[in-house]
Order: sequence, then structure tokens, then C-alpha cells
Amino acid sequence: PLALAASERPRRCAGILPRASEGGASSPDGASAAEAPDAARTEPDPPPTKQEVEAQQLRYLQGAMVSMGCFVIPGAAPLGLVAYLYSAIPYMRNVERSLLRDRKVNVDVLFFTADALTFGTRNFFTAAFGLTLIHHGRYMVSKARDDSAKMVAHLYREMPNTVWKVVDGLEIETPLADIQAGDLIAVTSGTVIPVDGVIEDGIAQIDQQALTGEAQPAEREAGAAVFAKTIVLAGRLIIRVERSGADTTSAQIADMLLNAVSFKSGVQLKGERWADQAALPMLASAGVLLPVAGPVSTAVFINSHIGARILMFAPLTTLRHISEASQLGVLVKDGRALEELAAVDTILFDKTGTLTTGEPEVVRVTTLHEPSERDILAYAATAERKLTHPIATAILKRAEAAQVLPFEVEDSQYHLGYGTSVVVNGEMVRVGSLRFFQREAFRIPAAVLTMQQDAHAAGNTFIVVGIGRRIEGVLELQPQVRPEARELMAQLRALGIRHLAIVSGDDEGPTQRLARDLGMDECFCNVLPEAKAQIVESLQAKGRVVCFIGAGINDSIALKKANVSMSIAGATSIAKDMAEILYMDGSLKHLVDIVELSRRLDVNLRRSLMLCLVPSAVNIAGAFVLNFSVLTSLLVNVVCGAVGVSGVFY
Repeated sequence: PLALAASERPRRCAGILPRASEGGASSPDGASAAEAPDAARTEPDPPPTKQEVEAQQLRYLQGAMVSMGCFVIPGAAPLGLVAYLYSAIPYMRNVERSLLRDRKVNVDVLFFTADALTFGTRNFFTAAFGLTLIHHGRYMVSKARDDSAKMVAHLYREMPNTVWKVVDGLEIETPLADIQAGDLIAVTSGTVIPVDGVIEDGIAQIDQQALTGEAQPAEREAGAAVFAKTIVLAGRLIIRVERSGADTTSAQIADMLLNAVSFKSGVQLKGERWADQAALPMLASAGVLLPVAGPVSTAVFINSHIGARILMFAPLTTLRHISEASQLGVLVKDGRALEELAAVDTILFDKTGTLTTGEPEVVRVTTLHEPSERDILAYAATAERKLTHPIATAILKRAEAAQVLPFEVEDSQYHLGYGTSVVVNGEMVRVGSLRFFQREAFRIPAAVLTMQQDAHAAGNTFIVVGIGRRIEGVLELQPQVRPEARELMAQLRALGIRHLAIVSGDDEGPTQRLARDLGMDECFCNVLPEAKAQIVESLQAKGRVVCFIGAGINDSIALKKANVSMSIAGATSIAKDMAEILYMDGSLKHLVDIVELSRRLDVNLRRSLMLCLVPSAVNIAGAFVLNFSVLTSLLVNVVCGAVGVSGVFY
């Protein structure tokens, strides 16, 4: 099979024409040497938590600010010196690590040199001010990252401490941490659903916006799935628990978000690379400049370096945009994907589950003998009414729309993989696939075989209804195109996406019709999973930046290969795991919003980079032409920093 798969290639559908167009030394974990059985095996202390790092940064910032104050108060200079040296501890450590362990000159070495030159000229206040600015910038980024993570994660993690567990009909208040899979809990109006589970009893209006981004409440009743962190607006539910605590969808999303905000954007990585590459030449230049221009101009020259600013502006910008996406119900698992999406010029869509929904619709009911079409629909609804698979749901929806009531059932049996049989008024009624009737030794009329061939050629599902020993009617079900699909394609065109295509394992006929209906440039039919990835790679070889949107197991390889990968809630687990961007409402209606958001991120990241370069140019002029003091150069950096931060948050 693998050899056969490798030999097959996707076929382009005819008639679809391309358009123009951060660690210090290890320390023991608290046990004394006498207590440790083997000193060589003593484990190092665990790394500090984010809260501990942030608190430490705040202490160093406060120490630098205290030293500033002391240097302007008569007689307090000795205390200022102590505070300054305390605040310089992390810098000294970083410089030592860079020079002795890493054997390189980085931004920390560079700026510590500038601050030492300033301190050496007895400009103690200015030296303390420079140290304060550096600590403030790092603290600000750390706090912004933590605040951003909390802002998006609180949407998915906050839960009540206790819940009402149903035991033998009684409701007992129980700690949420004690709830296990299989327990029953009661949830009433105005409360947060604390688990993932299935409704056993009741009906309620549920606000799912925090999880999916849906603005409108959803009505849910027995049999429906519900998720943690959604809110019961009206009604009362008894829920059988499937997942709780860290296993819930909301908790997993929170973990993904906390991970996402740790990624560095490409602009930040590029800026940091430039900063590190420029550090040694700038330090060497400063060494040449020092005996010629003196320590003040040399310190001003060093203050023109972009390193400290790029470390602040770029992450603040990316964090803000990830937060915006989460408010739309879109989970960005890797901030770099959001950045790269701005450059995408080709979008490939898987067909089933992506452009079409998981639920088909009945498009045709045909009767072969005496029963009317309403009777055939009634018999089909009777057989399917206790089932929850998509075909049964589609038949029941069609019956409800036609105001057709199911018959009373005397007996029923479900035949896995074939269909259902029920007894109505003493007569056996079978509803299922044609092979069900072949297995039951029915005589299959030639007309039914022809109708099945036509239905399959159109990509539709074919359901047969038999009464007694005779086939009486058939139903044809068609996959539903997502309602947002047509408008979505037009909007993507307006955004300048050059190439839109369907990549599907389905037959040519239905795939081609859908491609034409949606105005696609191209479609690929009968595509095996390996071939989907080959299509992505071939387009990338032509210089295209490819986004692949898929929902199935067979899309996982292509999702991995694409520049940007997307999937939707309701897709297979592997597709959701592979995707870098996930639409939590189960639709693609926010795809255009995310593309536009990515382009705003791109513009803002480039603006952040420019805002890093402007004070560099001013300070270079200040060092050689304008005779800036060190304090003036620092104030230039402060002003541009304030403008940059304002641009990020407003």
C-alpha cells in the first residue's frame, strides 16, 4: 500500500483555470551534606517561577530608583552607592556569564560598559538613572508577558472551588478537586460549568463566548456536550463528568496560551541577532572613541545601540495581538505563525470538515411504490430518532422541517456499520446503506443501483428505506458547505490572497463543483495524505507562502509542512494538535479577521523596529555633533520608548 500511495499523484480538476493575478550555578536542594547520601547526586534547586523572577526584577528596579534618590540628597551618597551596587548584581552576573562562559560580547556587556563610564565620570545620578531604565524595561516586558498570559488564560482557567455533586438523587457540595470522570454534578442559572461533560438531564441557554467566541448563547439539552468555563444563563443541567481540572479543554487551551506568549517574533529574533552582532564592533569602536572623544561621548555612542529597545517593543506588540485573537475565540498557539500569516499568498483548504460541515442535509427523498415521500421520511425518522450520528441528525431535521412525525416503535435494533431495523405496526422497517439490504438478501432494483451511482458520483450519501421485504424509497444526503465559505473567499480575494485551492481525497465531480461554486483557482482531487504534503512543498518551491487549513487525520502531514497551519474545533485531535492557529467556534468566520490582525502585527512590529532605530540615529548625532550629555541620550531613549509603548497599547 505504501508503494502504491507513493506512486499515485493528485489530479487537477478539469475546468478550474488559474487566475492572474535565559541560569546560574547549581545549588543543593536544601539537604545538608550529612543528610545527603551522595553529595555528587544532590539535585539542583528548581528554576524560579515567573512570579519569583518578576518579584526579583521589581526589587532590583526599586534598588536602582532608591540609588537615584540618594544621589540627589546631600549626605546620602554612601547609601546610594550601596543601592546602586545591589541593583547592578544581575548585570554583573550577566556580564560575567557572557564573557567567561559564553566568551562573547553581548548587549549586557555593552550597556554595563556605558554605565561604568558614566559612573566613572562621577555622574552618579545619571548612572543610576541608566540602570533604572534597563531594569524598568525588563520588568515591564516580564510583567506584560505575565499580565497578557493571565488576561487570556483567565478566560479558560477560573473555576468555582466547589460544585454540587449528585449522589442518589441528593446534591452534596463537594470540592471541585474531588470530582472525577463519571460523577454527576448539577449546574444552575448564573453559574460557571466547571467540567467537560455530557448533559444527562435538563435544558439550558449557555454562553460559550469565552471558549468559542460565539456571541449568541447556545441552547443545549440531554445528550449535548458542554465545556468548562462556559456559563449557564438560564435553566438547570445535570452533567455527567468526562474531564475535570487540568484535563478540560479550557485548561489545555490556557496552557497553550501561556506557551504562546513565550514565543519570540521573527522581528524580535532578527533585532536581537542584529543587536548581538553589532555589540562587539560597537564595543571596539567605543574603545577607539574613548581616548579621542572622552567617556561622555563614548557612553552616548553606546546608548545608541538598539538592544534594550528591541527587547521591549517587539514582545509587547506580539502579546497584544495574541490577546486580541483570543478575544475572537481564536487560539494562537505560536505567535510566530501569526506574524508569518501576513506574508501568506496561498491558502489551501481541505474539503471535508473544513469547507463542509460535519452534518449533511437531506436533499432528496424518492419513493418507489405506494408510500408517499412523507411516509418514507417518517419511516426513516422513526428508525433514526434515538441515534446521534450525523446522518440521523440530518434525517430528523428534515422530518421536523416537513412537520413529519415518527411512528410508534414496537422493537428496534441497530446494526453497526449497516443501519437500523424497527418494527412498526407489526412490520419490519429497515433503514440504512444499500449493503445492509444486500446482506439481508433483498432484491435490489436496477433503478436503485443507478440512483446510488449518481449519488456517489455527486459525493452524496445514499440511504435506503425498506418495508417488509421490499425497498420502498431512498434518501440522498449532501455535505453542507459552511455558510461563511462563499463570502470568505471573496473577502480573501479583496485582501490580496493570490491563490485559493481545495486539496481533497474526494472524487473529482463533487470537489470540482464545490471549487467552481466557491471561485477557487484550483482543486486537487483523489489526494492521499502524503500527496497533500507534496502539494504544499511544490507550491513552496515556487516561492509561495502557504497556509493549510485542515480538519482530518489525513491532513496532519500537510499541516506540518505548511508555513502556517490552521484547524477548527471539532476537528480530529491530531489536526488540532498540529495546527498553530485554532478556531474555537468550529467555523472559519474569523479567518479574515486573523489575516487582517496578522497584517496589523506586521506593520506594528516594523514600526517597533523603526522606533528602535530613531533614538539610535539621534544619539549617534549627539555623540559626534550635538555634544549630548549621557543624561540627554538616556532621555532621548525614554521619550522614544514612551511613544513606542503608547503605540503598542493604544
